Amino acid sequence: MPELPEVEALAAVAPPPPPRPAVAGLDVPAFQALKTVDPPVTALAGLLVTDVARHGKFLDIDCDGLHLVTHLARGGWLRWRDDLTGAKPVRPGRGPLAVRVRLSPGEDGRAPGFELTEAGTQKRLAVYVVRDPKDVPGIAALGPDPLGEDFTPDLLERIVSGSRTQIKGLLRDQKVIAGIGNAYSDEVLHAAKMSPFKIAGTLTGDQVAELHAAIVSTLRDAVGRARGLAAEDLKSEKKSGLRVHGRTGEACAVCGDTIREVSFADSSLQYCPTCQTGGKPLADRRLSRLLK
Repeated sequence: MPELPEVEALAAVAPPPPPRPAVAGLDVPAFQALKTVDPPVTALAGLLVTDVARHGKFLDIDCDGLHLVTHLARGGWLRWRDDLTGAKPVRPGRGPLAVRVRLSPGEDGRAPGFELTEAGTQKRLAVYVVRDPKDVPGIAALGPDPLGEDFTPDLLERIVSGSRTQIKGLLRDQKVIAGIGNAYSDEVLHAAKMSPFKIAGTLTGDQVAELHAAIVSTLRDAVGRARGLAAEDLKSEKKSGLRVHGRTGEACAVCGDTIREVSFADSSLQYCPTCQTGGKPLADRRLSRLLK
């Protein structure tokens, strides 16, 4: 799933350089992806692409005041195309293509654009056409951005105070902190040397400060590595930069212990016992309770 660093990078590479092109047309072969009807998608035709921004894990393409907003979900991606002139006509319900946006041709005659695709059978990619990004329920409910100036250690302390939620789940809750998903929550907790199942409200002041530093540094480092990369290179860059997530059975780069995994119904987490749990492995929660 694309998380804050990847969506930040996509926002940087999605718009072509000035002069800004106009939207020549938009096709939505995956009807289930479109979550709004007013304004209609046809209202985007002829509008200039004026800006591209990120809200948590949402990508916001501003077209002269109308916003084409997408959440790529677990299997979605944005593919920039330098020329869609010869692209095959879209066929509803066939293949991974969810949305195709065609832009006005440049001086070289090529018609650029981008496509939103979604792999897998669980179709969760969502597209909205709205007048204000906050008209998207998921954006309106977002918590603070962890790379924003207002995300301070004091704010994080207020967030965790009194919470009975495990810290892994709290970091992934978009209504609490925007933009962190399964992969980077694993990375943050490894950097903070913290068990994923530690109860948030039990963190000491020093632990909150360490967690805040780990959140900010982990995400900034990932954004820095992704900056300037083409969209097709972002997935491999993300994978290569992860130290624990997706590395079950490999040696921890910090201490050399074996990275372990806890599996759930539809996801899993990875952690280092030596770095995070005092050397004790965590029980698979499908089978038993967490080992204290």
